[in-house]
Amino acid sequence: MTSHTPDNSHEHIAFIGGGNMASAIIGGLLKRGLPAGQIQVIEPFSEQRARLAQQFQVEVSEAPGASLNCAALVVWAVKPQTFREAAEQSRAHTQNALHLSVAAGIRSDTIARWLGTERVVRAMPNTPALIGQGMTALFARPAASAADRLAVERVVQTTGAYLWLDQEQQLDAVTALSGSGPAYVFYFIEAMVQAGTEMGLSPEQARHLAIGTFVGASALAQESTEPPEVLRGRVTSKGGTTYAALTSMEQSGIKARFIQAMQAARQRASEMGDEFGAS
Repeated sequence: MTSHTPDNSHEHIAFIGGGNMASAIIGGLLKRGLPAGQIQVIEPFSEQRARLAQQFQVEVSEAPGASLNCAALVVWAVKPQTFREAAEQSRAHTQNALHLSVAAGIRSDTIARWLGTERVVRAMPNTPALIGQGMTALFARPAASAADRLAVERVVQTTGAYLWLDQEQQLDAVTALSGSGPAYVFYFIEAMVQAGTEMGLSPEQARHLAIGTFVGASALAQESTEPPEVLRGRVTSKGGTTYAALTSMEQSGIKARFIQAMQAARQRASEMGDEFGAS
């Protein structure tokens, strides 16, 4: 996970779709010094277009057109269900561009077929990208050069950390782990807040304590060279309160069921690739 100083002096980047993930990337690029005049967004919804123009002062259009011809990089931030239609409308103008897809579930061979180019990189980001704390996994097709990969890194690093994968099928596991992962964290925070309030804390107190605990424990795990099981063991004195909680979890099979749930997410990611690539 390397950081590079971007050279954005001649870059022109087009975004197909202007939702939350596109906004996170655009905001990061502007903070890194890319002029707003070198960014354009294709967004069909008028309210979203108005928000993007007001927030970022970038060029916003309702539909693809000849202005896409000057884009060196096209970022696909559309819903999977609308990707193919958007690709058909845009491909005549983007043949010479590098393409970066953040759309879930659509495999790179499908994207390459829809766009008529092999210069495709797939990304699986997650929602902490909205505050610059994202984790994004990347896979590049063979036609994407080393320079293409650097161009993608300059864009993705504005939203947090990134990790290159050697095999595209690993993106299904990434989807289950880090792509869907923030929802798991929110789920456990939700449970901790509920338990805290049932034990006599106010909702505000329980929320503050639960979120602070996740933030602190994550920071400790990130900075430590020791594996999570060792860190967990240091908090768990036999016969103590943490031991009682973890014993209850083990008896309930929580870890096994959690792993099973992540396998279900991976399976669904694979199924989505089959569904969208079928035609």
